[in-house]
Amino acid sequence: MLVFVKSQAQDAITISPGNFIRGTIQGTDYATVVMKNDDESITQYKAKDIQEFLWNGETFVSKPIVIRKKMEFRFFKVIELGAVNLYTIGGGNTNVTDAAPKRARVSPSFGIGGGTGGFGGMGGGIGITLGGGGRNRQDAASAQAGPATYFIEKFGTGPIQELPVEPGNSAGKNQLIRNVLLQKLTNDEDLAERIKATESFDAKLVRAFVAAYNGMHK
Repeated sequence: MLVFVKSQAQDAITISPGNFIRGTIQGTDYATVVMKNDDESITQYKAKDIQEFLWNGETFVSKPIVIRKKMEFRFFKVIELGAVNLYTIGGGNTNVTDAAPKRARVSPSFGIGGGTGGFGGMGGGIGITLGGGGRNRQDAASAQAGPATYFIEKFGTGPIQELPVEPGNSAGKNQLIRNVLLQKLTNDEDLAERIKATESFDAKLVRAFVAAYNGMHK
């Protein structure tokens, strides 16, 4: 019984529907994910080669993005799924082992083209610019430890959009977030009034608004 529970608690990588691998994920740099297998060997998977992975109870999905005018794949952490989808890239402790490639800082720069595919019906091409500087472990660790960048999506309301949720946001950025939320979280007058009355948006509040909306629109 203990062996069964331990097995179920392991991380998992989904290659394709019904085709998954269990093990212990060591980390991700959002372009690759590193897994330790049951035989203690290490395997590295690129975002373009798998569908998603489950790590410590959190789901990361592979999605196409445009980097320097070239289509590539990156992993996005799922935050909320439902009538409106919310997810992030960057932030948190996602350090990879030495088996993983070294990556530059990822700085989302502009909005996203809608599409289909990926976990939960999410998809589309996202415009990303890789920041300058050396491609060393310190740069990658700094980027991963920094604030996450949030993205919101609701099909039928235009492309996925970045939400510039940052500490000390300017009035202009708060107004942009307010406008995007009002565009996506429609047909809920009470929620709309609360959004209009909010002067400053942080990540916790944005997530609460999306979760409340999804709870009322199942």
